[in-house]
Amino acid sequence: MPLSGRSTLTQFLIEERRRFPDASGDFNALLLDVALCCKAIARAVAFGELGGAMGNHAPESGGSVNVQGETQKKLDVLSNDIFIRRTEWAGHLAGMASEEMDVPYQIPAQLPRGKYLLVFDPLDGSSNIDVNVTVGSIFSILRGPDTGRDVTEADFLQPGTRQVAAGYALYGPTTMLVLTVGTGVHGFTLDPNLGEFMLTHPGIQVPAETQEFAINASNSRFWEAPVKRYVDECLAGKTGPRGKDFNMRWIASMVAEAHRILMRGGVFMYPRDTKDPSKPGRLRLLYEANPIGMIMEQAGGRASTGRTAVLGVQPTALHQRIGLVFGSRNEVERIERYHAEPEAVAQHNPLFTERSLFRD
Repeated sequence: MPLSGRSTLTQFLIEERRRFPDASGDFNALLLDVALCCKAIARAVAFGELGGAMGNHAPESGGSVNVQGETQKKLDVLSNDIFIRRTEWAGHLAGMASEEMDVPYQIPAQLPRGKYLLVFDPLDGSSNIDVNVTVGSIFSILRGPDTGRDVTEADFLQPGTRQVAAGYALYGPTTMLVLTVGTGVHGFTLDPNLGEFMLTHPGIQVPAETQEFAINASNSRFWEAPVKRYVDECLAGKTGPRGKDFNMRWIASMVAEAHRILMRGGVFMYPRDTKDPSKPGRLRLLYEANPIGMIMEQAGGRASTGRTAVLGVQPTALHQRIGLVFGSRNEVERIERYHAEPEAVAQHNPLFTERSLFRD
């Protein structure tokens, strides 16, 4: 195994750094710290109930709730702490922001501060933990102030086009790290014997065409007309306007959805809907949409709000939510086109409507 000829993550990053002779090495060191976080979380997830970290956080007080209004799992809190403790000490970061924290995290005054910002969802899909379904971590790296001052919320409000790296870890049958530093997307598999991430999927490309889509059909009554049109056309199969059969998937773990799409194509939709008018979408722009969006775009796919490229959206709040559609480019562009066109006339035999014996 050590002589397999595969590059380790460290080797890959060194080779990337050689393209920039003036680079300090801080960026590589930060990414290796993040990879170590993912290894530690993978270990905690793998132990499951044996590790004593299952269930809700602080159950004796009825459970704790994060800034998103979601009940925190023990592994949410543990994973968040791992990211903080493994990355705050080295002097690479100016500050951090997390889905699990109300406000930006300040690097303690006694520690050196660097020029990067780390933004992360420490455990995406954690509602699946108790049923042993794949979960993961998502992260994004931005440039921050290099003056050593405390960071503010405004420092993090950068559009996705300004990310310098993005990635996710997948805790499934194998642990994988999928990473982009702006030169394509590469997948690394954790070798449990060596404790190293090994390059196993170089230059990942999302197929432009697909016959799979992922959406939570239980929200169909709240979808906007262009989304209903798209889904109805897919489900109509070979006899419908698309002229081919589609399969529908839904895992409720966006990392798992994204990974499936990277591997074999597809389109993921968590669009804006009318379920809660106060929320213009379900997913978080900074912690989820932007990093996954960068990965998809770097792999030849597309990431969109349904109307426009998600990476071009200017954030206005740390925990801003947004509608998200990503995956195979041709399908995402079709959904954008449906949003741009005037509303179509009612479709014949829509698949998500009430039916009645007395209907005309």
